[in-house]
Amino acid sequence: MFTPFENETYVNFAEETPRRKMEEAITLVTSRLGRTYPIVIGGERITDGKLAESVNPARRSQVIGVTPDATPELADKAVAAANEAFKTWQKVPVAQRARYLVRAAAIIRRRIYEFSAWMVLESSKSWLEAYADAAEAIDFLEFYAREAVRWCAPQPTTDFAGESNMVQYIPIGVGAVIPPWNFPLAIMAGMTMAAVVTGNTVVLKPAEQSPIVAAIFFELLEELGLPDGVVNFLPGPGETVGEALTGSPYIRFVSFTGSKDVGLHINQRIAITQPGQKWIKRGIFEMGGKDAILVDEDVDLDQIAADVVLAAFGFQGQKCSACSRLIVHKNVYDALIEKVAARADALAVGDPAAGNFMGAVIDGDSFARIQKYIEIGKSEGNLVLGSKNADPEVSADGWFVYPTIIKDVQPDSRLAQEEIFGPVLAVLKAESFEHGLEIVNGTQFGLTGAAYSNNRSRIEKAREEFHVGNLYLNRKCTGAFVDVQPFGGFNMSGTCSKAGGREYLGLFLQAKSISERW
Repeated sequence: MFTPFENETYVNFAEETPRRKMEEAITLVTSRLGRTYPIVIGGERITDGKLAESVNPARRSQVIGVTPDATPELADKAVAAANEAFKTWQKVPVAQRARYLVRAAAIIRRRIYEFSAWMVLESSKSWLEAYADAAEAIDFLEFYAREAVRWCAPQPTTDFAGESNMVQYIPIGVGAVIPPWNFPLAIMAGMTMAAVVTGNTVVLKPAEQSPIVAAIFFELLEELGLPDGVVNFLPGPGETVGEALTGSPYIRFVSFTGSKDVGLHINQRIAITQPGQKWIKRGIFEMGGKDAILVDEDVDLDQIAADVVLAAFGFQGQKCSACSRLIVHKNVYDALIEKVAARADALAVGDPAAGNFMGAVIDGDSFARIQKYIEIGKSEGNLVLGSKNADPEVSADGWFVYPTIIKDVQPDSRLAQEEIFGPVLAVLKAESFEHGLEIVNGTQFGLTGAAYSNNRSRIEKAREEFHVGNLYLNRKCTGAFVDVQPFGGFNMSGTCSKAGGREYLGLFLQAKSISERW
């Protein structure tokens, strides 16, 4: 029914045409700033109540848009609307549901610079990071459309004389989708539409730091003619709206991407059976990491330095896959630090709308937390790079943090154990490759990691013992592609749900075996 899945390709912003298109898109989006986007429940548009402004982290005086804060009462109303919509949506043929996703992907593809520009302004993403986010959203939509057709087809069973037997996957009900702010289009759209294409209905509570990108995507769903109530748009604080959703007895599953602490709280909350609840709630969690790049002694340090800088400081280190620990063999320790620091120091920091590589961190809370960890790092190791301010002409109104590198960090220190989610790289010395693997596995997380070596036996040892959900050998630890590197981790990094993988849609389905004797 569909052509074979292919990943979207990126553009080169060093070329004139992509640069011009992005500049035009930023101008277009800037002209549309400041609108109020309503709560939408079962097609009803609600603008009453307290309003919350979403601002540009690089220009805090610039309001991207405004959304009302939903209340627990509106959360209950949204769940009820989703339950009503589920009665009919679950019966829509899977091919028809899939075509909504393919159509959505086509629209984003045509408007990819516009969607990218929204993320440059609301999330302070660089041009390439924003474009990659939009491209990944397209990939999720295209891939999940095809996978839904496969999953929802009759499944093979062993023949049994005198009977007709079949197994089919059916949707499970209403879900709460709680996406992160750092991939405000790709992860948000992927989580939402994976549930939708498998026949479920959704209450979407976007991240408080990036509700406008989600609102723009919701407008796209309305443009598609998606039936009212299949997706309900419910911006608001996690402390109130999120609590109401996750505690509702009528929510069948919670799909969450975010911090470990919030994820564990939601996991506890959905484990408690509420009055009137008829099922065990399902949790689909991706909760971050303390990702490491391990470097052996027999490698190309220049190439690795380039990879480390991209993995550690791309999007200001605000990726759950970002390299926050660099573990280096003692024989090349000082030489690699010097090369990484030189490259990091040359990065352009400032408003990404102007084309800078590093923008601002997402908000004041994040800025304060990162600064706290930098001070902790100075007491736990030796500062190599950092502790300077961005150019005052571009940073006076933004939450800018320069790339920071701290060496001689010990494996059990806070800087080596706790997720910072910012442009702070801890460097640790390994006595040997094997010792480096011990350090790698010495945290409670297990999301991504990379190992560089030209020794085949050591690479194979890393393949076996480097305990993460996404392991990269002789390449950086960021940049997973849909259906190329299904994404999700072990331990406190989540339930290893493998977004963008061929098993992912099974998390939104339940198997029904039907047997008829003749």
